[in-house]
Amino acid sequence: MGVFIFLLLLLMAATLIYLIKKLYDFYRIRFHLAAIPSPEGVVFFGNLFSLISKKPEEIFDMLRDLAQEYWPIYRIRTFYLTTVSLLIPEDIETVLCGMKHLKKSKLYDFLNSWLGEGLLTSSGKKWQTRRKILTPAFHFNILQQFLNIFNEETNKMVQQFENVGNNGFIDVTPFITQMTLQSIGETAMGLKNIDEATQKAYRQSIYRIAQLLLLKLLKPWIRLPFVYPFSTVGREEKKEVEKLHRFSNSVIAEREKRFLEEKEHKSESYSGRKRMAMLDLLLSAKHEDGNIDNEGIREEVDTFMFEGHDTTAMAISYLFLCLGYHQNIQKKVSEEIDEIVGLTSSKAPTYHDLQELKYTERVIKETLRLFPSVPFISRIASEDFTTHSGYFIPKGTILHMHIFDLHRHPSIYENPEEFDPDRFLPGNSKNRHPFAYIPFSAGPRNCIGQRFAMLELKSVLCGVLRKFRLESLDDPRTIKFLPDLVLRTESEIKIKFVPK
Repeated sequence: MGVFIFLLLLLMAATLIYLIKKLYDFYRIRFHLAAIPSPEGVVFFGNLFSLISKKPEEIFDMLRDLAQEYWPIYRIRTFYLTTVSLLIPEDIETVLCGMKHLKKSKLYDFLNSWLGEGLLTSSGKKWQTRRKILTPAFHFNILQQFLNIFNEETNKMVQQFENVGNNGFIDVTPFITQMTLQSIGETAMGLKNIDEATQKAYRQSIYRIAQLLLLKLLKPWIRLPFVYPFSTVGREEKKEVEKLHRFSNSVIAEREKRFLEEKEHKSESYSGRKRMAMLDLLLSAKHEDGNIDNEGIREEVDTFMFEGHDTTAMAISYLFLCLGYHQNIQKKVSEEIDEIVGLTSSKAPTYHDLQELKYTERVIKETLRLFPSVPFISRIASEDFTTHSGYFIPKGTILHMHIFDLHRHPSIYENPEEFDPDRFLPGNSKNRHPFAYIPFSAGPRNCIGQRFAMLELKSVLCGVLRKFRLESLDDPRTIKFLPDLVLRTESEIKIKFVPK
């Protein structure tokens, strides 16, 4: 009995010490961050009521207003959390460059039920191991082999645009998303012909998950462990995650069956194949090296199926929007494509062709400046540091970096709302801070698939602009956005496809 009481007292003491440490860290962070500018809040609750009282589209606009008012740094406080937003390249470089502040913030924990600890959300040794496994899948020699798939899927999408061309202006994002989802499925997963109903259900679940995560963020009281599983949001999230996992598990099962059959028949090794699916690398790591298990494979498939199609789909949608509005720029892109790839629309562009599309690449870069597919990233400070503007940031601080605001600030880009591809001419960008333009993040945790995305964007433009002239219904400067996992618009992006 005495031993039991001793152990109980020991447990209580350990719990008390843990709670004291947590409270100390909480108030230490809050004390040091108090000097950083912040919008006026309510005692104890801080800015919580300002956030939860707004509609999603109002939150997006509020963050843009805060960036303008408090540039180059500001904080937002609630009764349970304080976050710091970094807005200038020098401070962002401090966080993203090097191996110190690699851990993503708690915000990414909201994705754990779906993505687990995949490459997007993991940290430490696990992240390093996964990155090492997956990096060969995006080598430029492998990407060249994927170009045929990009061209084929673009041609299918072009045929769809031809079929609906007489309907005038149409919402292009569903067509583009279908194409990018099929492309990532076939290139990275080795999965051919995902049926349309499955694609639609998958896309709808992703959109719904993003909405639920926002509710989860803005209503901290429902996140209590004994409340959330029984709440409406918690039950619906579980249902949507189960749908998404069924899809990814079916992708893995289909590919693993073929992988094992090939291995049994002693087919050529993975490194000798002409087409190297990312999923094959994961299966090889599981069956040959033991570096990953079934859950780990599913985490990476979920991560890449989401990131590899949704971010690219939105980038293409914004490209169409910008080119449809800026007819003079569209004309130059079309002329360059005709000159380098050829006037015959049936001739597929080669890898070399796409590398020569210099003006087109500047147009893509300018589109990603104004409309970065991922407008926001977040990390945890792994150690104390001082910002370029002189503010002390204690270890453990949640750091938000707003790429959207960075790319649109007049101190970095003259007339930032103007669409000007020549910003990326070598002479015009040579003196620009290297972290002033980061549509694919930067540093060790930059986007592993950025060359994959650029190749797909160029391939799509070649296929579409050799068939159509694009007309946009909206001025890109008037577009309203929603807070989401990617930069999503409040209303549809409508484009008219005029046959050439």
